[in-house]
Amino acid sequence: MSTTPPTQAAPADIGPEKDVPPGDDGVFGWLRALGPRGRRAFAGAFGGYALDSYDYFTLPLSMVALAAYFGLDSGQTGLITTVTLVVSAVGGAVAGVVADRIGRVKALMITVITYAVFTVACGFAPNYETLLVFRALQGLGFGGEWAVGAILVAEYATAKNRGRTLGAIQSSWAVGWGLAVVVYTVVFQFLDEDIAWRVMFWTGALPALLIIYVRRNVHDAPEAAEQRRRSADKGSFTAIFKPGLLRTTLFAVLLSTGVQGGYYTLATWVPTYLKSDRGLTVVGTGGYLAFLISGAFIGYLAGGYLTDILGRKRNITLFAFLSAACILAYTNIPDGANGLLLVLGFPLGFCMSAIFSGFGSFLSELYPAAVRGTGQGFTYNTGRAIGAVFPTMVGFLADSWGVGGALVFGALGYALAVLALFGLPETRGRELL
Repeated sequence: MSTTPPTQAAPADIGPEKDVPPGDDGVFGWLRALGPRGRRAFAGAFGGYALDSYDYFTLPLSMVALAAYFGLDSGQTGLITTVTLVVSAVGGAVAGVVADRIGRVKALMITVITYAVFTVACGFAPNYETLLVFRALQGLGFGGEWAVGAILVAEYATAKNRGRTLGAIQSSWAVGWGLAVVVYTVVFQFLDEDIAWRVMFWTGALPALLIIYVRRNVHDAPEAAEQRRRSADKGSFTAIFKPGLLRTTLFAVLLSTGVQGGYYTLATWVPTYLKSDRGLTVVGTGGYLAFLISGAFIGYLAGGYLTDILGRKRNITLFAFLSAACILAYTNIPDGANGLLLVLGFPLGFCMSAIFSGFGSFLSELYPAAVRGTGQGFTYNTGRAIGAVFPTMVGFLADSWGVGGALVFGALGYALAVLALFGLPETRGRELL
């Protein structure tokens, strides 16, 4: 599949009168403003990220069963997540370069196929070492999908609505997470744990269906494709480290490290915390996670609107403080007060997700079209890889501190994110050039 060549006449549905409606106000004005091709790109990126999330959460949800099956301690189970996130940095950087060189849509399909194939392969792992290898290879596709999909949609969105548009894309992570919890609850209720964790990974084949849609219906934004075609630095990895972009790259990595260090600490260890420290059953864990995920979904959408209203930096700062406060509250609830644990799951999910809503627009606006994929792919996923140290630290500290006590370590990530913002410009309203 290829995008419409810049030198050819554009199809009828992407003319200025039809592709971008004159009004972009109202609750769904941002969606209308994308135009027909932009909405198809939105659907492809939304589905890709939702299924990316689904495939990622097959591991945290199966962690207790995996540990029992292979006889793993907390450090070893934490290492599986760390390997996934570290390798995702490589996948994200490579996918960003590929997206700048061959186009966003082709790169999107490559990343989806990669994470789907190796998620399924994890279900066939005969031992811990093989699982580590397959999960690492899954990280290659997992790392690249979000950056590529976010850029694809960002280049269709208007400056006015880019934050809420990309916030809606981010909300698909909660959709995939929720779907994974539903499947987990059913699978682990009716199957023995020794086979249930394998079935969870095998369901990771679902993204293959998305490829059919993307291949037939989704195209790169024509103007952005033309800008890349004309640039001599198209997909140049070294360009993001040149004097004009070096400061941006370094502080964007630091920002991504802090936010994702905090987030993945929670995403990885909350299911285990609920089962081991709070003594909840599979069904009970699913119920508590439902509140957390509902908060996450609404948080992504609300954060998208707030990042357009408050600005990228203020939105991140606000929810960094609120996320850290929620972690401290959530992990210090007295024994026997599981009802309060249920209630606090909603604001915890809301805050730790709303902080991500501005990421897609913020990172896209920090880089020019020729290296937008390269810059966003590298900074977001390098931050993810360094932030992967956080869940591993929780794993090693859990034996002495308990999982709940060790989760507080994730709050430090949000403090790091706030510090990083001092080195980055505000980009709200910036046109993508």
